[in-house]
Amino acid sequence: MTVPAADELLFLPLGGAGEIGMNLNLYGHAGKWLMVDLGIAFGDDSTPGIEVVMPDPAFIEERRDDLVGIVLTHAHEDHLGAVPDLWPRLRAPVYASPFAASVLRRKLAEAGLTDAVPITEIALGARFTVAPFELEMITMTHSIPEPNALAIRTKFGTVFHTGDWKIDPEPLLGEVTDEATLKRIGEEGALAMVCDSTNVFVEGEAGSEAMVRANLEKLVKPRKCRVAVTCFASNLARVESIAKAAVAAGRHPVLAGRAVQRMVEAAQECGYLLDFPECVAEREAGYLPRDKVLYICTGSQGEPRAAMAKIASGEHRDVVLESGDTAIFSSRVIPGNERSVGRLQNELLARGIEVITDRDVEIHVSGHPARDELVRVYQWVRPKIAVPVHGEIRHMMEHAALARGCQVPETVLAPNGVLVRLAPGPATIVDHVHAGRLARDGDIVAPVQGEALRERRKLLWNGSASATLVIDDQGQPLAPPRVSLHGIADTEGEIVQAAMAALDEMLADLSAAERHDNSRIEEAARQAVRRVVRAHLGKKPLTDVHVVRI
Repeated sequence: MTVPAADELLFLPLGGAGEIGMNLNLYGHAGKWLMVDLGIAFGDDSTPGIEVVMPDPAFIEERRDDLVGIVLTHAHEDHLGAVPDLWPRLRAPVYASPFAASVLRRKLAEAGLTDAVPITEIALGARFTVAPFELEMITMTHSIPEPNALAIRTKFGTVFHTGDWKIDPEPLLGEVTDEATLKRIGEEGALAMVCDSTNVFVEGEAGSEAMVRANLEKLVKPRKCRVAVTCFASNLARVESIAKAAVAAGRHPVLAGRAVQRMVEAAQECGYLLDFPECVAEREAGYLPRDKVLYICTGSQGEPRAAMAKIASGEHRDVVLESGDTAIFSSRVIPGNERSVGRLQNELLARGIEVITDRDVEIHVSGHPARDELVRVYQWVRPKIAVPVHGEIRHMMEHAALARGCQVPETVLAPNGVLVRLAPGPATIVDHVHAGRLARDGDIVAPVQGEALRERRKLLWNGSASATLVIDDQGQPLAPPRVSLHGIADTEGEIVQAAMAALDEMLADLSAAERHDNSRIEEAARQAVRRVVRAHLGKKPLTDVHVVRI
């Protein structure tokens, strides 16, 4: 399906449905497409050397003349982080709240795209048109300033796209969820609700940031040595809570990490955190007594280049933690990051640093709705169709069951690449499209399943081997074969010797015609080396063969 018809409304997720992170949602109507969010996720052990992964926009890139706009719900990386990398492929106008626009402009400047991307700032609660769609920003509560849901209106009715949200009566930063507008949408008659599924397995409610602030103050005050607290840099209410806990304990707060420094700057530019405690610069904090400093650090998810990882390894230029100091993780572990966070915490513990997490003290609340909050919003909005997103398949399936329990007439399970017709008629899956993954690899963006990254994964698990054969024009050897192994244990040289013997045998077994064919020699040599390594170690190394004919 290339062009959305005038008499239909389509929904297509290309990221963030069937996974947590890298959100990219498309709505199609009257020949045009609207994109909601364009985010990233972070690499893991399955993507060696890759820090950032993002959705492949190939489907909409082929139709970019029909892409009328990119609307960003809020400033989290998994909702706007891919704009600098992917906007040149799309070249559509961007719409965002003032804070999200401020964060995005900083990212675009780093990418060399200053003033290249047309950004329209949309005031909180405002209505605006991106024809043929009529849109309304709806204030929600989340773990970042200015989180927005969207009311997307067409002649078929209103789609309520939640973005990330929770219900917090004391958010500390920003406004409470706009309950009145949500109820109004329900009274007008909502066609569909496309909703966050992250915490659908969590009973009750997410909890309030005010409770976390009080607990952090109690936790920091009795400490006698240095304290470092890590959290999501974008959780500015939490950053402020940590800074205020430092001041209450007679300590000077220090912002450690570029991401948290940029976020505070963006917030203050937009009128938030104007009474933020005065901070000491990283390079000067080392002169403070150990009981007079508190570091607010990036790296709560074990990111190797973030401040907390550098501190734990002793590689940070300005910040040191020693035995007797305390590291506090005021965050939850994002699914998939368990190993990296575990490594980081073990490294800190091995240096004699006390580690405190949300398992020990209530120092984190989620920015996503638990079950009671989901039920409440379904009761307010009363959609005809529930479309769970922002979760793994198990989250989405449980969310669909919850929606049915809330008497929602229709539910649709639409993982990435599933094209859904929301109207007219019952919600129907009408097609499946490509929904791949791209990786930022150094300064380029490449397919996750492309040849280069496939070879890197093979190297990670199996190592590599190279062989050089020097032969004459008749294919007869002029010197013994040379074999090198990389990432393959061969302390006695036994595998190399066996591979060299196998290459001699391979050449002797080739026919005269085959010995004149370099490609045939290369393939036979590759197979011979791989057989030897597999026989010794059970591995299939990535193998290169060089034939030198003299």
